[in-house]
Amino acid sequence: MTLHTISVLVENKFGVLTRVAGLFSGRGYNIHSLNVAPSHRQGFSRMTIVVDEQEETLNQIIKQLNKLINVVDVIDFRQGETVYREIVLLRVGVTRENRPEIIDLCNVFHARIVDATRETLTIEISGGEFRLGRFLTLIQDYDVQMIARSGRIAIPKPLQQS
Repeated sequence: MTLHTISVLVENKFGVLTRVAGLFSGRGYNIHSLNVAPSHRQGFSRMTIVVDEQEETLNQIIKQLNKLINVVDVIDFRQGETVYREIVLLRVGVTRENRPEIIDLCNVFHARIVDATRETLTIEISGGEFRLGRFLTLIQDYDVQMIARSGRIAIPKPLQQS
């Protein structure tokens, strides 16, 4: 599976998310992940959309996004270098015996324990998909009760000045 990331800067207005999502659903494109949040510009939001589509279909998606009202800019992350990250929150049931093991695993992956009770630990970890995948594979040996993932976010690296 080849995932492609698109960043869309949109005016923060009623119905914009619906129009963008409708573009995908109306044409049968599947969204792998979608992240929307305010951008650095007042009144604008940044949508980071991850899709699993062929090159030709991806080109068509980008053209159609550029035609939508309230879309200001579309960044195709196939060109240039990009920094990708995702954040995961998870709650793990713990016992007196396995609590130290889980804390050690968190330390190895630089995950943070953001809440704790006698029976659970809530863990936050961020990073690239490979790192998160390794952590989630190892933590599955324990009582994982809930996982929430942000989906991929991305930003292009600046061009190097010569």
